[in-house]
Amino acid sequence: NWCFDCGSALAEAEVEYQDKTDPTVDVGFAFDDAQRPHLTKAFGLTELPNKPGQIVIWTTTPWTIPANQAMNVHPELNYALVDVGDKLLILAQDRVETCLQDYGLEGKVIASCQGQQLANISFWHPLAPLHEGYKRLSPIYPAEYVTLDTGTGIVHSAPAYGEEDFKSCKSNKLADKDILNPVMGHGVYASWLPLFANEYIWKANPKIVEAMREAGSLLRDKTYTHSYMHCWRHKSPIIYRATSQWFASMDNKPADDKASLRETALAGIESTGFFPAWGKQRLKSMIANRPDWTLSRQRQWGVPMAFFVHKESGKPHPRTIELLEEIAKRVEKEGVEAWQKLEVAEFLGEEAKHYEKNRDTLDVWFDSGTTHWHVNRGSHRDELLIADAEKPDGRLADLYLEGSDQHRGWFHSSLLTGAMLDGKPPYKALLTHGFTVDGQGRKMSKSVGNVIAPQQIADKLGAEIIRLWVASTDYSGEMTISDEILKRVTESYRRIRNTLRFLLANLSDFDPSKHSMPAEQWLEIDRYVVALANQLQNDVEAHYHSYEFQPAVARMLTFCSEDLGGFYLDILKDRLYTSAPNSPDRRAAQNALFQITRNLLKWLSPFLTFTAEEAWKDFPHGSNTNAPESIFMEEFGQFPEIIHADELLAKWGRIREIRSEITKAIEVEREAGNVGSSLQAELTIKVGDVGFAILHSLEDDFRFVTITSSANIELSNQGLEILVRGSQYKKCGRCWHHTKDVGSNTDHPELCGRCISNLFGDGDHRLFA
Repeated sequence: NWCFDCGSALAEAEVEYQDKTDPTVDVGFAFDDAQRPHLTKAFGLTELPNKPGQIVIWTTTPWTIPANQAMNVHPELNYALVDVGDKLLILAQDRVETCLQDYGLEGKVIASCQGQQLANISFWHPLAPLHEGYKRLSPIYPAEYVTLDTGTGIVHSAPAYGEEDFKSCKSNKLADKDILNPVMGHGVYASWLPLFANEYIWKANPKIVEAMREAGSLLRDKTYTHSYMHCWRHKSPIIYRATSQWFASMDNKPADDKASLRETALAGIESTGFFPAWGKQRLKSMIANRPDWTLSRQRQWGVPMAFFVHKESGKPHPRTIELLEEIAKRVEKEGVEAWQKLEVAEFLGEEAKHYEKNRDTLDVWFDSGTTHWHVNRGSHRDELLIADAEKPDGRLADLYLEGSDQHRGWFHSSLLTGAMLDGKPPYKALLTHGFTVDGQGRKMSKSVGNVIAPQQIADKLGAEIIRLWVASTDYSGEMTISDEILKRVTESYRRIRNTLRFLLANLSDFDPSKHSMPAEQWLEIDRYVVALANQLQNDVEAHYHSYEFQPAVARMLTFCSEDLGGFYLDILKDRLYTSAPNSPDRRAAQNALFQITRNLLKWLSPFLTFTAEEAWKDFPHGSNTNAPESIFMEEFGQFPEIIHADELLAKWGRIREIRSEITKAIEVEREAGNVGSSLQAELTIKVGDVGFAILHSLEDDFRFVTITSSANIELSNQGLEILVRGSQYKKCGRCWHHTKDVGSNTDHPELCGRCISNLFGDGDHRLFA
């Protein structure tokens, strides 16, 4: 692959495809009188009709016609000799009808043969009538790659400008020195080329078409749009061009008969984790089907391929490894320009007259692809030590992560260099993410005006919002961002932050070294929510290990908003605010909050780093002097063991289902004006056997679960029925419950008996909620 704007060869990773409109032509190569006997024999005729003839090729690159040196037919396909009146045409038999219709001709097939029969028969170059420089013959070479999908079934071959053309001609003994290569590195024809000297090839296309029309060689021309190779930097069309380059062979095996580079790389893919999983097949397909790696570039900038090569053989000096070490020392001292400045004689003495400096530079993907060698063995060597770290292959990166285009870039080149150096990939896993698009799925573009810069988001909303957006987005596809999306992310962040504020505020007087209680002494709802949190932690850890951030964040948001804010903390407020500060019931609640908060901060810390660190400083560590100063020095913790956790999860799951229906029923009465807050409501719940047993087991604590002043449960076989009525009793000025004993104590006329006990007596004691 050659880019005229780069003036250099390109790697496969530097090629992208865009639509391009080109001329497509059907061109006739005229019969040579000296070859007519061979054609007669090939088609099994006793005599060839005495009229001129042409073998017809089809091409989308007229600019390569001046460099034509052969034609290809498929050895096993049938080719027809067609009489069209004033001349003969050779076409693939299955393309005759279509081609004649395209040419506006009528004809008759007079003979046919297999492509193999046409081997080595030669025909005149289509521009031969116009200039002596084109009076040459082009032979037929059978080739398996020829198809009948389009064209004439006959392919013109310019070995300097097509990989298959090159291989075909080389296999038929065409020497490198005899390959015609008239296109210069900057895209113009050489001054020695007849008719089109110094013309830019893309501009020369129509002139070549007209020249073939003048020569009587053109049967048809039209334009068509197709997907064509372009340089990824300049977005300009590129060509295949035969040049002398340095390659890494994908299939040659070392002398010790070890696996080839391709085999080693493919084996390495099997030992690599891929996130998402489809990346494996994508990379595997690329490695399996890629050509040899072009390592050299013809650029002034870049890492020099600092070889001294023999002027005649082109081979590197026998002491190249030793010389490279000396040159590297010079470059380290004087900079990369040292290679350009040094004289060959400085290093080779008397041998200098036989050698010259190689002027090529390394493919930049080789630069990036060898970063593992410098990082894993250099700057981060100590951090990457493992059990067998002193072995050269003992260090692997845990993860490489980049955009989906890097399967052909950094992921790809790193895999190949790792296979070369260590016989395995330099990484344990690859993570591929998509690219950011706007709210309508469009690419970011200044001209469209839809660019949202990360720094602008950070300045306006804070870096936490960017991180939360990334973590809550499915990175395996395109990642959508807009002001509306960021608004929703900000709301999610506010919900998490408010949850943390509540948790920390209600742990302000909790000292784990003084107030810790065994889980068996907690209330049942406390044990339930910690069992639920432990279940969530297991899921979050599994998601994190699989780099599945979106489902992990979604689960945490649900936990904060529904499990805590919408259920547990809502119920807990009465116990936290009305129980005696040091009562077992309140301390049990704080024990559960302590466990939840400690671990929640750790779950959040990978993506809400500032928030988690800020909260960690306010988290009650008590007299634990060994508590890490930073949350990022902590590991995921363990929750206390909850006995019969599965039964608790099932039981309270059903309670929450019924509670949800109760909440809806209360809301209906509130909208009707029959009750104000839920604490003004009194409930009668009619429920079947299983539900009755579950709710009845909570005893009087069930009213705290429903956040009502009373809740009666009745057995029914009619399904769930919920009756709501407003309480007739006074409201306690402290707990806001409506009970008949409010004011029964004349010393405290505004308080209920429970609050009086909590303030001045032994306090109430609950078992469940």
